[in-house]
Amino acid sequence: MITNSSPGGAPLGMPALAGGACRVPQPGAVEAEFAGAGVDGALVQRRWVEAAVAVRFEELAPVAAFPVVPGRRFGPGWWRSATTGRHVMHGSQAMCLQLMLLDRDPRVVGLAARPVRLIWRDPDSGRSLTWVPQVFARYGGGSALLADCPATAGPAGERAARAAAVLAAACEEVGFTYRRLAPPDKVTAGNVRWLAGYRHPRHRDAGGLEQAVLEAFAAPRPLMAGAAAAGEVLTALPVLYHALWSGRLAADLTRPLGEHTRVEPASAAAGAQQEREQHTR
Repeated sequence: MITNSSPGGAPLGMPALAGGACRVPQPGAVEAEFAGAGVDGALVQRRWVEAAVAVRFEELAPVAAFPVVPGRRFGPGWWRSATTGRHVMHGSQAMCLQLMLLDRDPRVVGLAARPVRLIWRDPDSGRSLTWVPQVFARYGGGSALLADCPATAGPAGERAARAAAVLAAACEEVGFTYRRLAPPDKVTAGNVRWLAGYRHPRHRDAGGLEQAVLEAFAAPRPLMAGAAAAGEVLTALPVLYHALWSGRLAADLTRPLGEHTRVEPASAAAGAQQEREQHTR
């Protein structure tokens, strides 16, 4: 049983449910349904605890299509992953943005959209329930993230909250993580979208300026000043933006990206972050 024990009435990262608790099935009783390896892509069902170890979900097609909602401005689309070099389907702008953020994460080595459906019998009602998480991300160490991408940071509805409790327990059993990924603030989102336009490998050493750009920011300096020091500005900027996308250079993306943005080596930014975390402990 998952019980509300946090000061606000709900466990950290978990939405509150009526009654303050959510009974979940044993992870061994949860089933996984996914596309098989055959040419026809027929669905296969296995116990979740077995499938999570044996199946490369990041290589599978979606088990369910993303719906097209009449009247909605944005519909399903594709994101070309810089991590995998393949396209990943998305069903909303919120999901596309989370794919961008995961694509930038150096720990992530694989991405897939809706590759698995989890099936279980609800301990309270006895009904068979299902949930298809929107994103699967594989990390370099072999662990993984199952995630949903709500458009707002508000509390989930009861059905989504109950599913979150089940998926969190099932993922924990196999060394995975389940999360509802809160959307970033508008400034961060805008900056990430801008940098994503320079994610293609052709920008890494455009004009042969990669090394010059990295050397220009060996010490922190304003973005435009460093681009000018590296060479011809219009050629250096794509290289600089690619380095910011890939994490070789760092900047505060919670503030608007512009000519005066402080850019520094990623190692310096990581060291400063560790120092701030130590002071707040």
